[in-house]
Amino acid sequence: MRDGDWVAETGADIRGVLKVMVDAGWLPGGAAVVGTGSMWEFVAVGGVTEGGDNVQAAPDVLYDVASLTKVMAAWPLAGSAAAEGILSLDTPLGKYVAGGPYAGGEVTARQILTHTSRLNPVAWLECYVGTDRDLAESILAEPLEEEGYRYIDRGFILLGLILERLLDTPLDLAVSTLWNAAGMTATTYGPLPRSPAVAPTECRIPGAAPVWGVVHDEAAGLMGGVAGHAGVFSTAIDLGAYARELLRSAAGEEGCLLPPHYVRQSWRPAVRVADGVSRGLGWLVGDDGVVYHHGYTGTSLYLQPETGRYVGLLTNSVHFGRRRTGLDDLRAAVRACFGE
Repeated sequence: MRDGDWVAETGADIRGVLKVMVDAGWLPGGAAVVGTGSMWEFVAVGGVTEGGDNVQAAPDVLYDVASLTKVMAAWPLAGSAAAEGILSLDTPLGKYVAGGPYAGGEVTARQILTHTSRLNPVAWLECYVGTDRDLAESILAEPLEEEGYRYIDRGFILLGLILERLLDTPLDLAVSTLWNAAGMTATTYGPLPRSPAVAPTECRIPGAAPVWGVVHDEAAGLMGGVAGHAGVFSTAIDLGAYARELLRSAAGEEGCLLPPHYVRQSWRPAVRVADGVSRGLGWLVGDDGVVYHHGYTGTSLYLQPETGRYVGLLTNSVHFGRRRTGLDDLRAAVRACFGE
């Protein structure tokens, strides 16, 4: 299928599924970007009225991207730091933190990126509130779990804290330089003011105001909204710009955003996690070559390096509850588009 036809048909498919979900009351709305090369198309369906503000889905509306933060903040910064010799992916992270030795001090950035770090898989940080110990030290001090693959937010929390030390810059400021270079003018960490420019995320308690402009993830919230695993807000426009830059980097084009060898390595299977799917560095890698990542709030980013095609999806599917009805079907519909 020609690229132009693929973009148009994929956009129509996503629009159709989103409309069904909105009409069914499963989510308020969503936005998407579908593109390849110099072509892209935007989809926007639905909206929500909160506190007197009518928030309509649009390509420039900011959504909490949840775990897409991992591949939009911690992962690219780790690659840049490794290329500059600031971080080694295979050096035990305990060597970067004074006060050891630590029970988890042998964990490496590569293990975190492949989710084989053996760190405590529980992301709750409440037990550290009011303590005197540095958070990175506390995480490293805990005993490691059994070997194997487990999706672990805490690893990316730790990686973000280590990167701040090595770069001597707060995480949000460090990654904003990278986003600006990619032309991602709207992407940011929160908090953000409540307005029609920001999609409200989840109404957690009936009769109370929704989580809106502040990070949805509780652990990131305890960290002030800035963490390596969650906290970023972005738009469909910026997701498209990011996808383009990542594909340019993978192709080794001049002036690309990230080191080509790091992107290519990240998009190669490293650990088998399910039938037809492996984990690379940060990303999930399908046997068909599509690389992707999801966010809990209802977001996804898919890229197909071989064809240069991509889809960025932003929804607040948790708005009506954490069952996120229909989200799996929406993601499956997007995923199927790359097989045509």
